[in-house]
Amino acid sequence: MSKAAKPNPMCRAARAVRLAVLGALAVLGAAGLSAQDSEPRAVVVETKGAVTPAMADYLTRSIDAAAESGASIVILEMDTPGGLDSSMRDIISAILNSPVPVATYVSPAGARAASAGTYIAYASHVSAMAPATHLGAATPVAIGGGGGGGEEDENGGMPFGLQAEETPEEEEAADAANGAQDENGANGDDAARDEDNPDAAAEDAAEEAAEEAAPPPDDQLTAQERKAINDAVSYIRGLAELRDRNADWAERAVREAATLTSSNAEAEGVIDFVASDVPDLLEKADGMVVEVNGAEVTLETADLAIENVEPDWRTAFLSVLTNPNVALILMLVGVYGLIFEFLNPGALVPGTIGGISLLLGMYSLAMLPLNWAGAGLLLLGLALIVAEAFAPSFGILGIGGTAALVLGMMIMFDGDAPGMEVSIPLVGGVAVTGLILTLIIARLAMRSFKMPVVIGPDQTRDTKAQVMDWQGRQGHVWLQGERWRARSDEPLDLAEGDMVRIERIDTLTVTVAPAD
Repeated sequence: MSKAAKPNPMCRAARAVRLAVLGALAVLGAAGLSAQDSEPRAVVVETKGAVTPAMADYLTRSIDAAAESGASIVILEMDTPGGLDSSMRDIISAILNSPVPVATYVSPAGARAASAGTYIAYASHVSAMAPATHLGAATPVAIGGGGGGGEEDENGGMPFGLQAEETPEEEEAADAANGAQDENGANGDDAARDEDNPDAAAEDAAEEAAEEAAPPPDDQLTAQERKAINDAVSYIRGLAELRDRNADWAERAVREAATLTSSNAEAEGVIDFVASDVPDLLEKADGMVVEVNGAEVTLETADLAIENVEPDWRTAFLSVLTNPNVALILMLVGVYGLIFEFLNPGALVPGTIGGISLLLGMYSLAMLPLNWAGAGLLLLGLALIVAEAFAPSFGILGIGGTAALVLGMMIMFDGDAPGMEVSIPLVGGVAVTGLILTLIIARLAMRSFKMPVVIGPDQTRDTKAQVMDWQGRQGHVWLQGERWRARSDEPLDLAEGDMVRIERIDTLTVTVAPAD
């Protein structure tokens, strides 16, 4: 038997050297990546669409990630029609508490920072706009003429958006003012104005938005509406004073739904400057002194590397879940899946899909501002449809449940807030589907009542049974594949295998007579 070879000391030394070199390379690589992550750069976060809980989560996480990676500035490239007050305040809170300067850049050309976007622009350390953009119209939509009825959302905030209607008096005054301007040549020719002012298209859009979002006069507001208006005014004035921007115009944006184009916003002191693109913004912001968490910071943004951040899968998933139409579909799929599972125990697939959908739908509704009357009607409609499935009422419960379901879907969310609209085709599809299911259940119920009875005591009367054993007035017979206890009204002389006729059934005993 040979001895095991001893390890060579030279080999062990070479192995140790290789491990040391690999470890050093790993450390240097990690240090290089860390240095690359902490390299001064500008993080550009795309901010498009309505201000929703998904956007608030996305922007908050992006600002935190930029701060942890050592970014020099975060730029919110914004184009929004407005959104929910609660989500807007979450975003502003993240900006105010950010250790990194945050700039709001209304871009590209034709974009807007309307309603909630105006508050975010005022809260940012740096506020800039691209040419041919506008901002303003910051009146809460429930005040500005929507159907919200002045109700607050579940988090105590008002939805912000752009919708209002002018009174006949306001329309006459606007027509008179327009006529006077035409006579004085103030308006001029549209083509000439476009040549002189490159922001003419944006000005027209801003004027139209202001006309649509203008709130009613103060004497027509309720106490609840005045409360919401004054709260919004105080909030935006506080942001304006913090950033040393035009607080008086900010109040007009809330009380009068005023709007401004990019050039006018710069002239009014609402924004810091107009920038053609992100590199131009960084160039103009260089040297600005801003207050970050109570300390003055001088921005050094010239020639910074630009890193673009796009929404990740979590943001996309939350955006889908916080869509009111998706939330309603999930709720309906969940309820119908559980109904099918209860009607067919052991199917498993409908119950599994229904349970998951119902939980996701409830999570979606928890993130959205609800009208509780609409939610109550929705639940009532679902309950009536379930009752129709288990206790057919020939369509009465089903039709009533479908009507309650449709009404609940129509008023469940504040449709005036951007991104909170319920799809009319979806409501129509739900109504048609509910009616079809109700008709099917009612038809099946009618057919079942018309069909002859196939089981029970009445159906066994006068049928034949075979004697298994008999003595005097009692014994046992074989009836429809089962062994029954039998008796007769008078003694019978029966033998095994004889046939008898069933006269009646009393609980578990049959009364028989001779088959002839």
